Amino acid sequence: MSVKLAVFDMDGTLIDSLPDLADCARQLLSSYSFPEVTDTEVRAMIGNGVAALVERLLASALSKGADVGSISPAEACERFMEFYTPRATRYSRLFPGTEETLKTMRAQGWRLAVCTNKPEVAALAILERFGLFELFSCVGGGDSFPARKPDPVHLLGTIKKADGTPEQSVMIGDMSPDLIAARSAGCRSLFAAWGYGGPELAEMADMQVADMHDVPKAAEQLLAGSV
Repeated sequence: MSVKLAVFDMDGTLIDSLPDLADCARQLLSSYSFPEVTDTEVRAMIGNGVAALVERLLASALSKGADVGSISPAEACERFMEFYTPRATRYSRLFPGTEETLKTMRAQGWRLAVCTNKPEVAALAILERFGLFELFSCVGGGDSFPARKPDPVHLLGTIKKADGTPEQSVMIGDMSPDLIAARSAGCRSLFAAWGYGGPELAEMADMQVADMHDVPKAAEQLLAGSV
């Protein structure tokens, strides 16, 4: 029998990273003398990786009258990562129950992995900072494979890297790329309702969980086919 594998998204699922992402977003915009954004505005921009976030930040600046025509999105991404990488966990925190839940699942025989659109190096550094690195078998970052979520290639690559199978894997995430990737990859999914995605996304998942503590039981139910 193949191993049970729980694959977690990072931002909005394991970690409340909004404070650091928003702070660095304001640093980026300020470096171009563009209008700043609020945490609430940035929250709506999270998902699909750094490139998408930066594109949305530039679009926001344009909508507020800034001249963004001469800005290279690729250069802006590099600048954002220069701000973000050294201080990615300055204000970020684990969601309540995260470490306890991960240790519980390991004790129950689950193998754990991360599938995130963050660059792999940044994701590894964040797990190390929070003392979670040893709990995970692997990390599939946004630059680890030829494609990233919502493309199932990203999730399937992460599952393979963890020596799992789609049939015995559960994807836990809070945004549509997580849930779309799971569906396309042929694995079960849990919608993390405590994260950044709107409640309507629950319809895209096999089950919704309101709290991190609910994940172990719900994941077992999904693999047992009792839902």
